[in-house]
Amino acid sequence: MAQKNQDKGSTGGTPVVTEPERVRNVVLVGHSGAGKTTLVEALLAATGTIGRAGSVLDGTTVGDHDPAAVRQQRSVSLSCAPLLHNGVKVNLLDTPGYADFVGELRAGLRAADAALFVVSAAGGMDAATVALWEECAAVDMPRAVAVSRLDQPRADVDETVALCQRLFGDNVMPLYLPMLGDDGVSTEGLLGLITRRVFDYTAGLPADVRDPDPEHQPAIDESRNELIEGIIAESEDETLMDRYLDGEEISTEVLIDDLEKAVARGHFYPVVPVCAGTGVGLDVLLEVLTAAFPSPLEHELPAVTGVDGSPRPPLTCDPDGPLVAEVVKTTVDRHVGRVSLVRVFSGTLRPEQTVHVCGHGMAERGHPDHDADERVGHIYTPLGATLREVPFCVAGDICAITKSGTAETGDTIAAKDDPLLIAPWEMPEPLLPVAVVARSRADEDALARNLARLVAGDPTLRLERNPETHQLVLWCMGEAHADVLLDRLRAGGVELDTEPVKVSLRETLTVPAKGHGRHVKQSGGHGQYAVCDIEVEPLPPGGGFEFVDRVVGGAVPHTYIPSVEKGVRAQLERGLVAGHPVVDLRVTLVDGKAHSVDSSDAAFQTAGALALRDAADRGQPALLEPIDEVAIRVPDGSVGAVLGDLSGRRGRVLGTEPDPDTEGRTLVRAEVPATELLRYAVELRSMTAGIGTFRRQFVRHDPMPAHLADQIRKEHTP
Repeated sequence: MAQKNQDKGSTGGTPVVTEPERVRNVVLVGHSGAGKTTLVEALLAATGTIGRAGSVLDGTTVGDHDPAAVRQQRSVSLSCAPLLHNGVKVNLLDTPGYADFVGELRAGLRAADAALFVVSAAGGMDAATVALWEECAAVDMPRAVAVSRLDQPRADVDETVALCQRLFGDNVMPLYLPMLGDDGVSTEGLLGLITRRVFDYTAGLPADVRDPDPEHQPAIDESRNELIEGIIAESEDETLMDRYLDGEEISTEVLIDDLEKAVARGHFYPVVPVCAGTGVGLDVLLEVLTAAFPSPLEHELPAVTGVDGSPRPPLTCDPDGPLVAEVVKTTVDRHVGRVSLVRVFSGTLRPEQTVHVCGHGMAERGHPDHDADERVGHIYTPLGATLREVPFCVAGDICAITKSGTAETGDTIAAKDDPLLIAPWEMPEPLLPVAVVARSRADEDALARNLARLVAGDPTLRLERNPETHQLVLWCMGEAHADVLLDRLRAGGVELDTEPVKVSLRETLTVPAKGHGRHVKQSGGHGQYAVCDIEVEPLPPGGGFEFVDRVVGGAVPHTYIPSVEKGVRAQLERGLVAGHPVVDLRVTLVDGKAHSVDSSDAAFQTAGALALRDAADRGQPALLEPIDEVAIRVPDGSVGAVLGDLSGRRGRVLGTEPDPDTEGRTLVRAEVPATELLRYAVELRSMTAGIGTFRRQFVRHDPMPAHLADQIRKEHTP
């Protein structure tokens, strides 16, 4: 629940900055269980932002305030937690580590200027984290690594650093080495490689900084030389390497200055051991975040256009420039209303300001293009669920606004007199369908209201109301994502159930046939009389429907021929054997009979439908299933398993090739029945250690195997 200016864990003052250079926007990323949320909690406590650190297990952390996060004991959404250190405001953006919530991760990356990869010293690293590192490298996003959970029994900092260097590549180097206690297991301090100083945490924070003991010197000297060479290699001073090789002692000030520049440019990646439980490394990590990571002035801003798509010059992070901000997250709180987390890229956002809110390009996800002028009420700096009011938000900073009537995740907030549109960030396609049904009419109304809230806040959710199967389908990122969405719907007072997802099939006839339709009734007064004879023949795939009139001699009056066609078309929509639309058929009306008094439009519609049903008994009807072309990106080592699985799904592999976008990946193209892809998003992730992705596109309908078609017919038969 969002709260305004009150939270029992919040004790620090509300940080307000006036210059972008005093802001750092840092997104924490890493696999689930690496300790991101716990680290954020420890940093907030270390800076006095909160009185004491909460616990993920107890559900008392600042970041995991969502009821689903508390229940699952893991982050399920993006949260923002600002702190103040040495006069610099650091907006910590905590992201979920589970693959289902990649949309929240994407939002965090969009709002941030640098990324802190959190890697557990006891838990290793997953392939998705490596893929994300490569993605950040492609856009030169500055990065650092925090090796966490030093207090775990199986923690091994040296091995974890070596793993990071092996998987992340060059220039991943530790700034500090762990200093073990007398038991040879626990980490009691850090050995600073640049300063040659010991940071002793046995008495807690702040660390006691002193000279190293003699036994520490060999380890410091060995690692320090490698670190210095790495820093100098990235230095803008081309003479520095020669001076170093000639034996000159490079000053600590020069090394730190060059290190900070290399990190800010995204060319050097420091590694810092840190332990949230004991406080080890928290202070030195804060120094890296504030001194080495870039300010918003140093980070390239997203492209903008006019609302009509017209080109506009690039943005600059100028508090006096035109207002351009972006909604990176939207939540709907039952007490506060709609809460929008906003990253201001240009200008200054102020209370009582009239702005233009617009969102374009997400119609296929259930977000129609929209434009509206709105007045901003109060502006807040968020601390998890807590909202603390501030007088303004300058370019480069992150804030929250409430009660916007139209703002959705991904929307642009700009000046009313010159509205601009920010290009949306890339969002993965939701590929796991979940069909939901309300238990009562009252629940249907509540379901509609709550779905609108979910769609406004989650661009990875796609809502589909299938007109053929009459199902309401939530397209989700995975099972965990679906569980969270269903929990939120139920928390909103909706009683609902899930049901198996139905795939829209088609029917057709496979051989020519004749049909006779006779509709004759007499019950006093005007009766009903219509007789028609038809011939049907299948058309090639994609042929659609044709109706041909070949009646001679007026056997069916001209005025009733459209009635026969109307009846036939109605029966085609209702289906012939399993209730699915009939396609690729030519129906020819060849003969019939009419009565001067009892024939009518309705009678010939009924006769036409009966004739088609009669022909179906002899036309060897078949069920057609949709076929999708899929493009699957998988690690090279998973290709065999994926190909074997496709064969079991009745898939036809079209080819494999190296992924043009990512080294070490293979692109598999295949055609697979849509009925076999309902849970493929979950099963592909299982086969590829969580990093396999795919896209799908409908290509055609093909005949369904006889045994499957017979099963569907039996299920349809009352």
